[in-house]
Amino acid sequence: MKKPSSKIKEEIGRLQEQLKQAETREAERIGRLALKAGLGDIVVEDGELVTAFGEVAAKFRKGSTRSGRQPSAPVPAGAPQGSGGEA
Repeated sequence: MKKPSSKIKEEIGRLQEQLKQAETREAERIGRLALKAGLGDIVVEDGELVTAFGEVAAKFRKGSTRSGRQPSAPVPAGAPQGSGGEA
């Protein structure tokens, strides 16, 4: 039996909310990591930063492993170190 359009719309609404929550978690994680790397202390145009993030993403996509995780990259000199609880 096919779902009525109202049920499909409800499901879409729930999925949109789940997507919003997932994007918020991801943004917070990336933000914490960017601050740890020292990006909060520099002045840079958003466009330049987006380009740089794109280059980093391409680097990690190119060398991704089956699990999707990369070996830990060295922390830049002067950046705080520690586990920080990122997941």
